[in-house]
Amino acid sequence: MVYTLAASTLTVAAPLGCDTSEAEGATGTHSDVVVTGTDDEMLVLEVTRENKVVVRLPRVEVGQGVTTAVAMMIAEELDARLDDVRIPLAPARSQGNQYTGGSNSVSSLYDPARNLAATARARLITAAAQRWRLPARTLRTRDTLVVAPDGRTATFGSLTETAARVRRPRVSSKPKPASRHRVIGKPTTRIDARDIVTGRVQYAGDLAAAGAKPTVVARPPTLGGKVGSLDDRAARALPGVLEVVRIPGGVAVVADTFHHAFKGRDALKITWKPGPLAGVSDAEIRSRLKAAVPALGRPPRGSAQIEARFEFAFVSHAPMEVLTAVADVKARRAEIWFSSQTPMEARESIAEAVGLPGSAVKVHVVRGGGSFGRRLNYDAAIEAALISKAARRPVKLMWSRADDIRHGRMRPASHHRIRASHNEGRVVAFAHATASVSESYSGVRTAAFRASSPLPSDSGLYNFGPLSGDSGSVELAMPLGAWRSVDSGTVRAAEEIVVDEIARGLGKDPVAFRRTTLRSKAVKAVLDKAAAAGHWGRAMPEGHGQGVAVHEEYGSCVACLVEIDAADPKKPRVTKVVMAADVGTAVNPRGLEAQLMGAAMDGVSTILQAGLHIDKGAVREASYADFRYARQRHAPLHFEAHILPTGGEPGGAGELGVPAAAGAVANAYARATGTKPRRFPFDF
Repeated sequence: MVYTLAASTLTVAAPLGCDTSEAEGATGTHSDVVVTGTDDEMLVLEVTRENKVVVRLPRVEVGQGVTTAVAMMIAEELDARLDDVRIPLAPARSQGNQYTGGSNSVSSLYDPARNLAATARARLITAAAQRWRLPARTLRTRDTLVVAPDGRTATFGSLTETAARVRRPRVSSKPKPASRHRVIGKPTTRIDARDIVTGRVQYAGDLAAAGAKPTVVARPPTLGGKVGSLDDRAARALPGVLEVVRIPGGVAVVADTFHHAFKGRDALKITWKPGPLAGVSDAEIRSRLKAAVPALGRPPRGSAQIEARFEFAFVSHAPMEVLTAVADVKARRAEIWFSSQTPMEARESIAEAVGLPGSAVKVHVVRGGGSFGRRLNYDAAIEAALISKAARRPVKLMWSRADDIRHGRMRPASHHRIRASHNEGRVVAFAHATASVSESYSGVRTAAFRASSPLPSDSGLYNFGPLSGDSGSVELAMPLGAWRSVDSGTVRAAEEIVVDEIARGLGKDPVAFRRTTLRSKAVKAVLDKAAAAGHWGRAMPEGHGQGVAVHEEYGSCVACLVEIDAADPKKPRVTKVVMAADVGTAVNPRGLEAQLMGAAMDGVSTILQAGLHIDKGAVREASYADFRYARQRHAPLHFEAHILPTGGEPGGAGELGVPAAAGAVANAYARATGTKPRRFPFDF
């Protein structure tokens, strides 16, 4: 269903989730409906007089490339130049869905965006036909122009006012078949690439909105710690310091510059009350997690068992851009600028925190410099609003890197117990029980996620007989959050390690064993592609090894082959990664390749070296120096991504590659060293 909005320029809107089969536009009655009001719950397209196509996107761009993908969909169906398409981010709406997550942005926007553009194109052609008094069917479109048979052209911008009055287009507004795609499916550079590398893109930290003053917060040494006593006289006496404000998370300093704010923060004399986990460290958490794993049922009679236990550490999101929010809170209204995957929830929570109705709070969604799930939560925005209200001035709050790693959200630690039962050379039952840390911290807000125990066994990928699983949890007062691929990053990684060990126990090659037990033809196809492209089974030097793993989720599937140099087992180096993916229609294969490359680095990081330690209720790590996420020197020397051209509806891809990459890295290390890795990262 596509609507025409009452406007002086051509403006059309589609409800998110619109059905292609119902959005005929030209011949049906749906496109004849003229509506007024807001664009809540709608994806809205406007053709401006300046010959630009503007779509206000109810999602956030955090580096995943969604603005480029949507621009490509619009350019495809409108026959517009990609350079003429603008994708600003929509502010928080009062209703509808603005959730960015679950690897569903492209798949959820694919039909509405194409229907919008196809409907607009039909109206523009009709407007040109009226102007030139020609049959609409004789006209064509290209490069943001309508073209007549005699060569005359008219820009979309010159036709937009007339097109806005068109009620019944004279040509079909049905989207193109895939066979006619010229933009969708073509590897395309990001539309914002030049602006990013030249510094023109504005993040929250770049904004000068409302004359906001730089602000930082002194935070407790332990998780959930509180201010016991405060002496702020020295801080207030420093030049450039404007305000000192107590908030639930610590003590904020507002100043003329961030330099002055940090100086003021360091001059505060604070006695801290320890947090609720002050006596808790890693060893106790691991022990409690192990004890919380539910018992497995009895294995089938007469079968032999392959069992394994796995431990995964806490992991920080640590996006490159630190959390930043600008807030201007007045007595009767508030405006907030920050990067949010859940802006509608954020607005309501901010309103509650400052004592205003939701309708009095405006949230401007700003692009983010990475997220990986971190911006599902809005800790910084709530803090900024509270500080602005108390200080009675606009503020720009910036969390330091240490703030986010030590007090921000993290992937929960988890423990897994897996048992595969086999008889006469085949697996006859598979069981996977888990326990993870669960958030029980009333002082921390959660958005769209409560860190609970991972899902039980996902090995329905394989013909492994009856599947079973259960989950337990250990409740701790910790700020947890959804981390890229959520449960699958640990659940599926552990299961793929066990699949390798089953193959080894049965005397079978890991790839051949998977091929004979996988249920899905699509998963077999990506496995075959990765194995062939990566030269699976080739001779490797001593201390080197290959590993493979597969994953299926979000309507997509992926296989990953890894080669590792573990000649020094304490300093392993992934040297090669080959990934093959089937995501249906890949709107932008270049963007998908980037997603898979990032997923590979996540697998390298979380398996080999990156995690968080808990020491007496405090996070030990504070920066990239000790939270050892993979850097360029740890990146594989060779990376390949193969996108299978299967077509059909697009599936999800943003999180798809993480479980397979993690499993493949672990399996490669095991084969290279002859060991059985059980704790991740290895050096914990």
